Amino acid sequence: MTVRGTDRRGRDDPHVRFRDVQKSYDGQSLVVKNLNLDIERGEFLTMLGPSGSGKTTCLMMLAGFETATHGEILLDGRPINNVPPHRRGIGMVFQNYALFPHMTVAENLAFPLQVRKLGRAEIEARVKRALEMVELPQMGGRMPGQLSGGQQQRVAVARALVFEPQLVLMDEPLGALDKQLREQMQYEIKHIHQNIGVTVVYVTHDQSEALTMSDRIAVFNDGVIQQLSRPDVLYEAPENSFVAQFIGENNRLTGRIVRLADGLCEVEVSGAFVKALAVRAGAVGDAAMLSIRPERVAIGEAAAGLDNRFEGRVEELIYLGDHIRARLCVCGRDDFFVKVPNAPSRLQLTEQAIVPVGWAATDCRALDAPATA
Repeated sequence: MTVRGTDRRGRDDPHVRFRDVQKSYDGQSLVVKNLNLDIERGEFLTMLGPSGSGKTTCLMMLAGFETATHGEILLDGRPINNVPPHRRGIGMVFQNYALFPHMTVAENLAFPLQVRKLGRAEIEARVKRALEMVELPQMGGRMPGQLSGGQQQRVAVARALVFEPQLVLMDEPLGALDKQLREQMQYEIKHIHQNIGVTVVYVTHDQSEALTMSDRIAVFNDGVIQQLSRPDVLYEAPENSFVAQFIGENNRLTGRIVRLADGLCEVEVSGAFVKALAVRAGAVGDAAMLSIRPERVAIGEAAAGLDNRFEGRVEELIYLGDHIRARLCVCGRDDFFVKVPNAPSRLQLTEQAIVPVGWAATDCRALDAPATA
């Protein structure tokens, strides 16, 4: 599978290129399958996917901690398959911070500069700049154990950037933080990236994190990139059923295609006929999965005049502060969700009520039907 970016940053050639890369640990099954991927200079690319999808293996091959079984990885146009990790000039940030506990913060930051034999004055200047960049200018004399988890993660980011690499790899760096601190660090890392323009390759299984931070997201499953797109395109226009289910909340209806015309299709679902975009639909008679985001579904009077209009029975109402999450039975599925804004004029719903629901055909995507649907 060949995936290439359309947005070029700086030079024409990509910063990183995976060319026909494969990886097997046992010589039989492939963890990464024929990966072709270009990563542009200065972009923030996230490798997103479930455990075992191949995303971390790709990062480790790029870092030099794993060796490709087949294919080639190029950095700035140069093959690096046989270049040891310490000679690749790549910054790394791990989930466990990997700070030296017996060194002060400043000593931790100075270490990669000392290894590169920089002068004392240059080391001090760079350490000072790095601490200011992560907003910890007064913490140089502290030991890592005296810092909070968020502060330690900032130091880990600073250490990856202090020797001014052009490429930084981040492997689940926020996984150990609580939800509020994790969200705060997402924005901080994003802003650091925007300010210094370094290329970042980020690995996570957290879809919200990927959508928040990335220029582009590569969604991995079973060793293959399922889709490579900007966050908004990935969410609004998933190309297959795996991406639709993995990214964001998604209503699924499965049925048989009964009509195809002009890029649209009609799918019979439990006796109801649903109009949708024929994104990855087969032929008439084939199974298809329909994908509709909960926020694209209208309920009550707002459903009038839409392409798809049905009756739904309210099964459950869940209060979530900014919105009400309503679970309905629609087209034979009792796990159909609608987000109702919690505004003064919001629709008043009661459990077991029968209400109109509807959505536009262009907000509904007919995709390949997964075996588990």
